[in-house]
Amino acid sequence: MTASQPPIAAIATAPGRGGIGVVRVSGPDVAPIARALCGQTLKPRHATYLPFLDATGDVIDHGIALYFPAPNSYTGEDVLELQGHGGPVVMQMLLARCLEAGRGIGLRLAEPGEFTRRAFLNDKLDLAQAEAVADLIEASTEAAARSAARSMEGVFSKAIHELVDKVIHLRMLVEATLDFPEEELDFLEASDARGQLAVIRANLAGVLAQARQGALLREGLSVVLAGQPNVGKSSLLNALAGAELAIVTPIPGTTRDRVRETIQIEGIPLHIIDTAGLRDDTDDEVERIGIQRTWDAVGRADIVLHLVDATDYVRNGLSPIDDQIDDRLSGVLPPGSPILRVVNKIDLAPAAGDAHFSSNRPHVVAANGPNPSEVWISARSGAGIELLRAHLLRLVGWQSSGNEGTFLARERHLTALRNAQSHLDMAAEQADQQAQALDLFAEELRLAQDHLNSITGEFTSDDLLGTIFTRFCIGK
Repeated sequence: MTASQPPIAAIATAPGRGGIGVVRVSGPDVAPIARALCGQTLKPRHATYLPFLDATGDVIDHGIALYFPAPNSYTGEDVLELQGHGGPVVMQMLLARCLEAGRGIGLRLAEPGEFTRRAFLNDKLDLAQAEAVADLIEASTEAAARSAARSMEGVFSKAIHELVDKVIHLRMLVEATLDFPEEELDFLEASDARGQLAVIRANLAGVLAQARQGALLREGLSVVLAGQPNVGKSSLLNALAGAELAIVTPIPGTTRDRVRETIQIEGIPLHIIDTAGLRDDTDDEVERIGIQRTWDAVGRADIVLHLVDATDYVRNGLSPIDDQIDDRLSGVLPPGSPILRVVNKIDLAPAAGDAHFSSNRPHVVAANGPNPSEVWISARSGAGIELLRAHLLRLVGWQSSGNEGTFLARERHLTALRNAQSHLDMAAEQADQQAQALDLFAEELRLAQDHLNSITGEFTSDDLLGTIFTRFCIGK
């Protein structure tokens, strides 16, 4: 447990009106505050219904008081929770009374995330579990909430600790050999270091794959609909969302600004952004601004759906009328973000036996070479929409089966795992050298361990802690 810190207090429930509101106090000794507000000594871990009193003994509210003595509390300190009626005025009155009663022991308002930060500093949670608390609160889908709960229970942390234990064991063998150079043994052969390292790398790859899935659940995907005017971008937004969100007309240039909607596919939040049609020959200043905003959205996209008109596409020999758009999209997109060509309006295409519009033909076409893959759809009739949904997830690596054990992960977790993977790869290269440099081998293992430890907070800078916890809500 860390050195004693001054007690803190905050309203722990969301702003606004509700049936119940909670004021939380945490610190080294909150029993006097409890007696001042409740008029009696509270029995630990028992709910007591009573009046909450002001300094003159008048009743502020009636509610339930809970007292959790250290170390058996959320923060590891003494914790007092007052559950009253959830009106903003009565909550402020209770908080003010707590601060008044605790003035003599230095009670102050809590900073954002300070309760959970104290739980981390007092070894009640590791850093990955602490972050999962905020992720559970902010979860936008049921799948994300379940994954955050698993992370909060320690599933992610357990996987990291198992990796660290294996790295430590291998480091112990390497460094013991370095301490006794007179032992003329081939260390890598005698201890099966290569085999142990291969197991660690395989396990890390599995954890990284799960973390990527968890990151998708947490962050979702930014999907930008791009293309020339009147190719059906707004119709596709409406079809994906299942509601008439965007105005659809046959007039080119109807969409002047970005229209954003979040949908779910298999629990993954997809932030769909409908944009102004891409063309260079407009004299409309408003439309020009909308087109620039389209390119700005493309520059931040996880994936771009490039829509083309099916009739024009076939007439032009399976090439968009403006085939330079693909090149421009590729030049603006962030590295690694894919482009999916969506051939829309197949219901309006000529039906004279054209194989591309045969009802027996799959709507998904896998392209070869540098061209993006294609999905053939009708946003108006719904043909191919489900295939498009599935293809979107495949493009970003989502695996729909076997995700019951997925834990939520953040970008910093992915970065740490990738860095650890890189150092383990370097260790494997050292192991394959003819002249084995065990000191370099050991150093790569140490660096990999440091990156893994940063996930759970066993090796973490104060600056990073400040960044993480200040993003929490104040009562947490």
